[in-house]
Amino acid sequence: MKRFFIFLTILIIITMFVGTGYFLYQKSEEPPVVYETDKPFKTDIVKKTIATGSIVPRKEVALKSQVSGVVDELYLEEGADVRVGDLIAKIKIIPNVVALNNAQAQVETAIINFENARREKDRQKELFDERVISDFDYNQFVLDYKLREQELEAARNNLDLVREGASKKTGNVSNLVRSTVDGMVLDIPVKEGTFIIESNTFNEGTTIASIADMNQMIFEGKVNESEVGKIAVGMDLIMSVGAIEGEYFDAKLEFISPKGEAEDGAIKFDIKADIILKDDTFLRAGYSATADIVLESRNDVLAIRESNLIFEADKMFVEVALGDQQFERREVTTGLSDGINIEIVSGISENVSIKKL
Repeated sequence: MKRFFIFLTILIIITMFVGTGYFLYQKSEEPPVVYETDKPFKTDIVKKTIATGSIVPRKEVALKSQVSGVVDELYLEEGADVRVGDLIAKIKIIPNVVALNNAQAQVETAIINFENARREKDRQKELFDERVISDFDYNQFVLDYKLREQELEAARNNLDLVREGASKKTGNVSNLVRSTVDGMVLDIPVKEGTFIIESNTFNEGTTIASIADMNQMIFEGKVNESEVGKIAVGMDLIMSVGAIEGEYFDAKLEFISPKGEAEDGAIKFDIKADIILKDDTFLRAGYSATADIVLESRNDVLAIRESNLIFEADKMFVEVALGDQQFERREVTTGLSDGINIEIVSGISENVSIKKL
């Protein structure tokens, strides 16, 4: 029985050795690694940085009212084209009680002064006709009469302006809001019946309408501080608009802010670019857009995938195929890279194959 167990143990050990040997043999018989190859190609390489922002009109004007009151009537809607002087809205004036009371008091005072000057002029006229007083003395009373007449007229006009917003004599109407520029109505933030505040030296007043020239649009965006040193005024931009899929617009960089601002933990700089508009595409104010700023470009140059480069010290190499799975390392000189493809200046030609890494 003891001999049987010894025999069984030896058999197990032999089986393990045989199995291990067979496994190692099978491992050594695995097929060798086959490397794929790639070929250099001709392409355009563009090095660029990206700026995000929006499209805004170059010139946008906010129209304000000259008087406080309630919007009585609106004559236009958003999207309407307007010319200078076109009527936008009419304001129903709610007079300030203090101002109205002062204006009425000024009229009453002016009437009293005028009537007194008229009576005095008439009395002096009788004396002048009788040659009791001189021309000079009489003319002083005539002058005073005319001055009082002008004061009365001015007081009445002021009362009309305070009460109605219009002067009957001059025809000046301060409660009518008119366009001061040619363009398109972008926004009318008030409704009929809305109370508004006049624009004066103490406050900017309520905006009645925003008008802009939609034939002059610019891109306003932000660039990270790591990229702002690479751009310059005059560079070309390729702009894509989120709302218009598959269409691109050319633009020219015209402004880079000299001061950055902290945003989301990074310093960013404002930029502006003039957009070259297309006749068949209407750009709306406020569209979000992404602009590719072209830093440098190469057209129709020999290139390879940058991932196929081997970097050693300050040199770059590729492995050129000589035959079936036989490769030779060659040093190459590179140029512009866009992060995916890289320009080959010298070292290999277009008709070789290189190892794909």
